[in-house]
Amino acid sequence: MTRRVLVLLCAAAAVSAAQKYDGPRPAKPDIPYIKHADSLLATEISDATEENRKDDILYVIPGAESTVKTPLASPILLFQAGKIAPEKLQLFKLETKNGRREILFSRKKKQTAKPIRIDVTRVSSDNLYQIEVNSSLDKGEYSLTPDGSNQVFCFQVY
Repeated sequence: MTRRVLVLLCAAAAVSAAQKYDGPRPAKPDIPYIKHADSLLATEISDATEENRKDDILYVIPGAESTVKTPLASPILLFQAGKIAPEKLQLFKLETKNGRREILFSRKKKQTAKPIRIDVTRVSSDNLYQIEVNSSLDKGEYSLTPDGSNQVFCFQVY
């Protein structure tokens, strides 16, 4: 087979696979949903507040823990794209301190908080995406956030 034919066949297979998704679908766009078998659990929606410090920025989310909990160490999330570009989503582990969830970024040093690697794959032709965590998550608090935004989608792994 020539390279061009092989590329066309791969592209056709990807489009065909993307149009065949028949599992549960998110009720609302722009909210990540954790997939639990045949049901979906919406993540907790909030806004992180910035607290500027000398050389750092601390983002704070109210509450010591998320109201949304999953036992899955490698959760799969579904996301119906609307205004938020799914490839802009980043996953971070949060620290619980003083009855709130926090994440610290340093202005001078290398980035203190590093995003956890995720794969974002389009699964249907109507902008439905699957978000998979590449490694097992430890027990704790996590947040998906669009890059450059203070909007957060939180959940807890227990």
